[in-house]
Amino acid sequence: MFLLKIRSMPINQRYRCTILAIVGTLLTTTSFAASTRDGDGRFLNRYADLAKSEHFVRWQWDRITQGLPKPPNKATPQMAVNLSRLNNPQGDAQVTWIGHSSLLYQSDGKNFLFDPVYAEYASPVPPLGPKRAQDPGIPFADLPHIDAVFISHNHYDHLDLDTVRRLAQQPGGAPTFYVPLGVDLWFADNVPGARVGGSNSNVIAMDWDQSQQFDGKRLPFTIRFLAVQHWSARSPFDRNKTLWGSWVVEQPHFRFWFAGDLAYSHDIDDIGKTHGGFDLAAIPIGVYDPRWFMKRAHVDPHEAIETFKTVKATRAIGIHWGTFDGLSDESLDQPPVALDLARKDANISPDTFMLFSIGETRSFSSGKH
Repeated sequence: MFLLKIRSMPINQRYRCTILAIVGTLLTTTSFAASTRDGDGRFLNRYADLAKSEHFVRWQWDRITQGLPKPPNKATPQMAVNLSRLNNPQGDAQVTWIGHSSLLYQSDGKNFLFDPVYAEYASPVPPLGPKRAQDPGIPFADLPHIDAVFISHNHYDHLDLDTVRRLAQQPGGAPTFYVPLGVDLWFADNVPGARVGGSNSNVIAMDWDQSQQFDGKRLPFTIRFLAVQHWSARSPFDRNKTLWGSWVVEQPHFRFWFAGDLAYSHDIDDIGKTHGGFDLAAIPIGVYDPRWFMKRAHVDPHEAIETFKTVKATRAIGIHWGTFDGLSDESLDQPPVALDLARKDANISPDTFMLFSIGETRSFSSGKH
């Protein structure tokens, strides 16, 4: 199918697509030897040891005694979703912020969801835990038919059981779920209709530095799963039993990087050197305080700017903020304030490193045609 599509292209487009395929193959074959595990089968970061949580009790005590986080002074901006645009995407790629890290990414006739969470609480024991402060930017019933879902890791603010169960039962057939190693087994145990393994699988587990192809309307997408520094757990007993990472979705004319959840680490340098030059990146800017506790797993806005520059992205969207109250010590409205200072320090405009309102849709074109 890929070769047939190549032969039918104009000669200049055929050349670009062939070069990208060759370079992609070389990059894949010369990159790292995937992930590693310890003797207990727990995944390891490449440049830091996050096998255990450090000083969690101290952090919780500080939060209780200091009354953190403080209530926000203003709500996260939200607007009614433009359903006409969802049904008629524009540009090379179109993005709608659903809230927190949840994005709808539309490109080449396909609809992709990243870390979709429609839960009221990002918690294993609701109504305890971080509560949603804003409704999802796209009501679930208004989602277009989803072709693929990308999960960065298994934390509750990134992977919600009810949401993926509903997506697996969507009219017209389940999407393909791209997940980190080990999360496929969780799908098999918890999501009716999940098919893991074999030629008819709709849950694709990927290791770091692996790639897959997914057919677009005109051209295939290359899907890559790349290492970042973070950790995983859905209980006190399964820490790092499943992998975590970031996603690249690319075609010859447009390349998108979804950072997931990450600390600033040498992994970012690796991504910049091996895969950098993205047309658009989605990078976390929230859930960063206190730094002495969060720095090993979460970037703050200044580090988000450094990440943006290191991976050589043309534009970025700030995610992972303003939605679930109580994930960290900063107020829900503080990340945009800190990001504005970081942008000014780096001489980066708000049109280059962007913030959306929840429900907002924007379209992007690379000019590479």
